[in-house]
Amino acid sequence: MKITKCEENPIVRAGGEGWRAAATFNPAVIRDGDKFYMLERAAEGLRPFVCSFGLLESDDGVHFTPAEEQPVLTARALGYEEGTVEDPRLVKIDGLFYLTFAYRPYTYNCYPTGVGVPDYTPLRGELDKGINNTRSAVAVSEDLRTFRLFSSVNGAEVDERDNVLFPEKIGGKFWLLRRPKQFGDRPSIYYSTSEDCRTWSEPELFASPLYDWEGGKIGAGAPPVRTDRGWLLLYHGVDKQDVYRVGAMLLDRDDPTRVLARTAACILEPTEYYEKFGLVIPNVVFPTACVEKEGLLYIYYGCCDTSISLATVRVDELLDSMESLQ
Repeated sequence: MKITKCEENPIVRAGGEGWRAAATFNPAVIRDGDKFYMLERAAEGLRPFVCSFGLLESDDGVHFTPAEEQPVLTARALGYEEGTVEDPRLVKIDGLFYLTFAYRPYTYNCYPTGVGVPDYTPLRGELDKGINNTRSAVAVSEDLRTFRLFSSVNGAEVDERDNVLFPEKIGGKFWLLRRPKQFGDRPSIYYSTSEDCRTWSEPELFASPLYDWEGGKIGAGAPPVRTDRGWLLLYHGVDKQDVYRVGAMLLDRDDPTRVLARTAACILEPTEYYEKFGLVIPNVVFPTACVEKEGLLYIYYGCCDTSISLATVRVDELLDSMESLQ
């Protein structure tokens, strides 16, 4: 099994003035018709660390150009003048685009340390009391340019991110992978279901860290890809040195809680300069989108909260390489 990193990486970089001047990372990508569409998480600066979602498009999945000059979703549009939006994931179900994302009512200042997770300082002292927990939500769109808030997944009392929808209903229900921070001794992947994508069942444990490379925490990465063998899920793991790597699971098509196979070793890790050094946090490959085209899997991932890169692998080769749990 060979995963190939694109020779043109990073394929999307920040630049210019305004809302995407500092960084662009952790994108949502979907193929609709003959085009690839990307929602980038773009930052105008680190202090304050304000992020918005911008829309790009591509004919080949490698070379992306802006589809809109201004962001298509901001915290301000949600009613949070001092907030920020983070880490979009995108699926299309029954002709409607569903966007899962995280947000904060108030943004923060980001102070990179150069050795691991940055120091984040709330802009207001009272935010240390928990009212600025990361929240997760679902927005919908008919055209990827205008989004409306559809539902909130968690309340302010729970810090939650890494929410990912399956790209189709299973057993007539929406399925959501999530990571409520306060659950368990180590951040793990949970799941919930819903009849209407508004009211969710209580989170149930889906998968916990097993191996050294994911020993600190794991979280859902890209929305699962349906294959003839089951659902292929890429996820991220973080070791005790704060190095972010990528693993894969194969899930039963009719009962996604059944993990049929899981990679014991990571399948993607920081090896290139742009994956080891960046503006915000070092040693990060963070998968947030997978697109399958003619048997080839396009894996889009954020690098060091700074830029966006691409890797490809044959779907069958990846599935063949996975260690069975049966």
